[in-house]
Amino acid sequence: MEKLNHSEIITLLLQLSILLASSRLLAELVRKLKQPGVVGEILAGVLLGPTFFGAFFPEAYDSLFPAVGNSSIILDGLFTIGVILLLFIAGLEVELPLVWQQGKRAVYVSLCSLFIPIIVGFGCAYSFPEFFGSVNEEQRVVFALFLGTTLSITALPVIARILMDLNIFKSKMGMLIIASAMIIDILGWFIFTIILSMMETGEQKIGLWHTIGLTLGFTMIMLTIGKVIIDRSLPWINKKLAWPGGVLSLSMALCFLAAAFTESIGIHSIFGAFIVGIAMGDSVHFSERAKEIVHQFINNIFAPLFFVSIGLYVNFIDNFNLMQVLAITGLAFVVKVFGALLGARLGGMNNNDSLIVGFGMNTHGTLEVILGTIALSAGLITEELFVSIVVMVIVTIIFSAPIMKYFIGKSRNE
Repeated sequence: MEKLNHSEIITLLLQLSILLASSRLLAELVRKLKQPGVVGEILAGVLLGPTFFGAFFPEAYDSLFPAVGNSSIILDGLFTIGVILLLFIAGLEVELPLVWQQGKRAVYVSLCSLFIPIIVGFGCAYSFPEFFGSVNEEQRVVFALFLGTTLSITALPVIARILMDLNIFKSKMGMLIIASAMIIDILGWFIFTIILSMMETGEQKIGLWHTIGLTLGFTMIMLTIGKVIIDRSLPWINKKLAWPGGVLSLSMALCFLAAAFTESIGIHSIFGAFIVGIAMGDSVHFSERAKEIVHQFINNIFAPLFFVSIGLYVNFIDNFNLMQVLAITGLAFVVKVFGALLGARLGGMNNNDSLIVGFGMNTHGTLEVILGTIALSAGLITEELFVSIVVMVIVTIIFSAPIMKYFIGKSRNE
């Protein structure tokens, strides 16, 4: 087995030290400005990436964050583990009875905020392919579908973290947003799989219908039989194994096992972690104390690594196209917020609460970046469009949280 050499070990340790320290410092700074800590963690990545640190100190940047080599591969693996664990703890906090209570309202919100952006985004990209960065006329339909999907997705890990920061995760409002984001996530993965198949990148390992069938089967089994087995196993684990080490180790093991399974069937690994988190968190034998330990461990170590990674390897200056950034970001805000707001209004919510849902659902993140990376490597989009998508992701995260906070405060004062 190939191992890290002396120099690579030092580089990796320095990377982790600087990433964790800078993300913590900026998270604390933005909290003093009454903004969610996740905003500071993303800004830390932008400052440490090629946009600033790499631009002013290129040799130091290349030494600290080499594009190739074993340390960069391991760091990328840690980023992936970070987002997987983030979805796991988001799943732990989901209370299924409260989600089911959202029922029709969640369906309205999710369908409106998914299909309105897809239709509008598809139409814009198909009508103006050169402006939006299409590089292959023969794949005009795939490109249009890619952009529509990119505008429609809600970033479940990011909105989960923002809702936790705003202390409304377990409220009815928080559960409505999470339930709607879950539905969009499931449908989004399916659309994502279709796009991958149409791109013919080789990422799709098995047939589309097999992926859909396995995903639905996995979800139903984990939330029925799996949940019962976990609930009955936890008392034995708590009694026979060391606490909290036993339950923590086995919960992590189950999380990674499920993540590996969903990754293997063509759905991203975070989906499996999220479903296992729901199945495990619903058990009365998974104590609040154990959840708190898991939360502290992940939220303060692995989650910041993921959020820092968003801006760490993107140069926002060299590939910055102002008109394209404004168009993509403007479209994301208008169609996504309008779609979710319309769904919330159809579900009977008032204007203020509908706006909270609208801006909450307009939080973009992981899937868009992953989809953009694959599209870029497949030659479907330009680097400028990729940067525009990443900027849109960051802007929606930065602005959605304070806007939500404003309308939440307004709702409480009424």
